[in-house]
Amino acid sequence: MKKTICVLATMDTKGAEAGFLAERITAAGCTPLLLDLGVVGEPGVEPDISRAEVASAGGQELSRMLQNPTRQNAVPVMIAGSIKILLERLAAGEVQGVVGLGGTQGTPTCTQIMQALPYGLPKVMLSTIASGDTGPLVDIKDITMMFSVGDILGLNPVTRMVLANAAAAACGMASDGLSLEAAAGDKCLIGMTNLGVLTTGAMHAIDCFHAAGYEVIVFHAVGSGGRAMEQLMKEGVIGAVFDYALGEISDELHGGFRAANEERLTTAGKLGLPQVICPGGTEHIGLMADEPNLVPEKYKNSVSTFHNPIVFVPRLNAEEFGAVASEIAKRLQHTKGKAVMMLPLGGTSRYGKEGGELRDGPGDEAFFNTLKAELPGTIEVQALDTHAEDPAFVEQAVQNLIRLIEA
Repeated sequence: MKKTICVLATMDTKGAEAGFLAERITAAGCTPLLLDLGVVGEPGVEPDISRAEVASAGGQELSRMLQNPTRQNAVPVMIAGSIKILLERLAAGEVQGVVGLGGTQGTPTCTQIMQALPYGLPKVMLSTIASGDTGPLVDIKDITMMFSVGDILGLNPVTRMVLANAAAAACGMASDGLSLEAAAGDKCLIGMTNLGVLTTGAMHAIDCFHAAGYEVIVFHAVGSGGRAMEQLMKEGVIGAVFDYALGEISDELHGGFRAANEERLTTAGKLGLPQVICPGGTEHIGLMADEPNLVPEKYKNSVSTFHNPIVFVPRLNAEEFGAVASEIAKRLQHTKGKAVMMLPLGGTSRYGKEGGELRDGPGDEAFFNTLKAELPGTIEVQALDTHAEDPAFVEQAVQNLIRLIEA
């Protein structure tokens, strides 16, 4: 069966380009589905889903929007309508990929729509701003950003080339045949967080899970990673969690670049998923240095190291580290069971263990004492007199999670 690729564009300003893209999708053996995001102008190519249909799905009639057609009023309606239409068509098996065309206005509109679509669905954004900071545009979804080189304004040798490549990319992805699904049978997919200062332990954990017949997806806990893991929990893909790295909480409280959001560490508990938690990497935060290997003035008297020449890593002082413990305990109040907190008393990362650059035994002890005192009674606490990467610690964590899953 031919795959259907939806084209998102304002058909009044990008009609010729959308029409050419549709031709290339057809040439690649797929079926184009043109969705018009325009509001004011008449489409330059006949859409399959009209602007009036999109507006209506978004809760507003086009005729009423045209009485005062401002972007501020129109864009949220067109985004909401597009999401509603696409989710309905996805549920019916009628769309297998999405391509967007846009500049500074169209790109945020298209990518907001794409961010609402499930993981695994091909999402290609051909954009004039794809060579800049695409973080807010991609966020935590699997969106492929493609730079248009020239403006998407008229057909020429360059735009025809990049449009053809975008069409081929989307069709190739859609035709691959693989889809994202939760693990089959009684072995759920396990989500695990990791940081570079825990990688040896993470690799051992993966081996242990594999030996027990479980697949693991690892997320780099630098803000987007933890959020992506929790979104996949909500979508039913991840069924159990080894939250090995909680540095995102430290960075959110103390201004590091690994910060996630206020929802981080609450999702598994709310969903009732089995989870084993370790405060890995919480003893420090990550900061971008102004110059390679230059210690920021604020931290001249702090215990610190460099993760690499531009990532500066200061140890949290006792008060700051205690605040992290309290915040972790606060976020876990949602957890009603099926959870174990693993405390590595010998250090929460490679930096914090005996001989590590950020070792502070008394600071760690105060942190662990705060956690023990403030965690909800529904969470089982196990303290091991070793560091977070020790094989014995990792193996105990893995065994605990498998026990919770199979109970």
